[in-house]
Amino acid sequence: MANRTKNMTEGKPGALILTFALPLMAGNVFQQLYTVVDTMVVGKVLGVSALAALGAADWLNWMMLGIIQGFTQGFGILMAQEFGAKQYGRLRKVVGSAGVLSVFFAFLSVTVGQLAVEPVLDLLQTPDAILDGAQLYLRIMFMGLPIVTAYNLFACILRSLGDGQTPLQAMVVASVTNIALDLLFVIVFHWGIAGAAAATLIAQLVSGLYCLYFICRIELLKMSRQDFQVERGLCGKLLFLGFPMAFQNCIIAVGGMIIQFVVNGFGVVFIAGYTATNKLYGILEIAATSYGYAMITYVGQNLGAGKSRRIRQGMRDAIIIALVTSVVIAAVMLGFGRIILGWFISGTPQEMEAALEVAYRYLTIMSLCLPVLYILHVTRAAIQGMGNTLLPMASGIAEFLMRTVTALLLPIVIGETGIYLAEIAAWMGADVVLVSSYFVMVRKLPEDKGEEMTEVCA
Repeated sequence: MANRTKNMTEGKPGALILTFALPLMAGNVFQQLYTVVDTMVVGKVLGVSALAALGAADWLNWMMLGIIQGFTQGFGILMAQEFGAKQYGRLRKVVGSAGVLSVFFAFLSVTVGQLAVEPVLDLLQTPDAILDGAQLYLRIMFMGLPIVTAYNLFACILRSLGDGQTPLQAMVVASVTNIALDLLFVIVFHWGIAGAAAATLIAQLVSGLYCLYFICRIELLKMSRQDFQVERGLCGKLLFLGFPMAFQNCIIAVGGMIIQFVVNGFGVVFIAGYTATNKLYGILEIAATSYGYAMITYVGQNLGAGKSRRIRQGMRDAIIIALVTSVVIAAVMLGFGRIILGWFISGTPQEMEAALEVAYRYLTIMSLCLPVLYILHVTRAAIQGMGNTLLPMASGIAEFLMRTVTALLLPIVIGETGIYLAEIAAWMGADVVLVSSYFVMVRKLPEDKGEEMTEVCA
């Protein structure tokens, strides 16, 4: 197992980032595959109303998941820095403290989530026709938040040590499990939208156990009871890194729920079309998310090793790779998007045509602006890897403001197209904050020793 960890402080930055991101990308493909299958099964088997119910639940569900992911990713930053600095005793204490904090946040999230379901869906004016389905889906998903927390923590531990292979394998196993259970629970057992939620949680449990098995085989992570003792200073540092990332995801989700409020006013068919494209959103940003994880680990390890020049070189290489990738994905979606979207939608011919038209227009706008999203992910991850999670949080606030103002005002002037443009406006607002912040931060990095330049140019 030891050879699965990767030291990213030596070698060509671009090649390291790409080879680290590719397994994560493949893992994200499988993760999105079971999200897509969930949507296809619900949309095709249960119909437009069930698909709309999933859409109505999306942003509140994403908020809770985003809070958990924010904290665990923040914890992973410190793990990567300690690993890069070869402080393995300190690394074990970070992992132990992160585990204790994750248990606390997992069960707190279950309580808050269950209490929030009904009032939030009412506040968003969710149509009565889909309200019960949305509530049922959310209540089941929120009961499984400890499972989701465990998987995210274990995956972050592995990625912080440079292991992108094990999370990939975990996602493959989870994807196969989820697809099989989707078909069994929804089509054979007729459990409806509850079956789709249960299948997702069981798949997450499988992937979490898979990651834990390999973590237990890493020699430098042989934990003792003392590693789990709470140290106030260390927990404070972990929370300082994790809280801004969790808050960033939270405020982005609030903006999304405001958009959902506007979308709900356009009726069930529009909600279904909008939801179909939102389910493809994950595919659009698969590579961007993977490059982001790679950059957090790469920058964190090199910062811990005191190699500032490698951080600058890695950022340049990552931006080029990300932009090329975004253009390729956009071209595929523009060429085949209508066909793919048709897999999610069922109903009367009139319903299908109307929902598909909404979905493809939204997909077209997002695809054309995809380079903006990819710059966002890479730049935000680089800043987080440098140990600053406050500036990415500020970018989340910019996203919230741009998304909310655009969604509330533009539809009054140009109709439903204003809703589609809200997402693009959010990306642009975040990019303004992140790109300017990155250039300020990178200038403040300490200079390397002379011998490091040879490494970068090798």
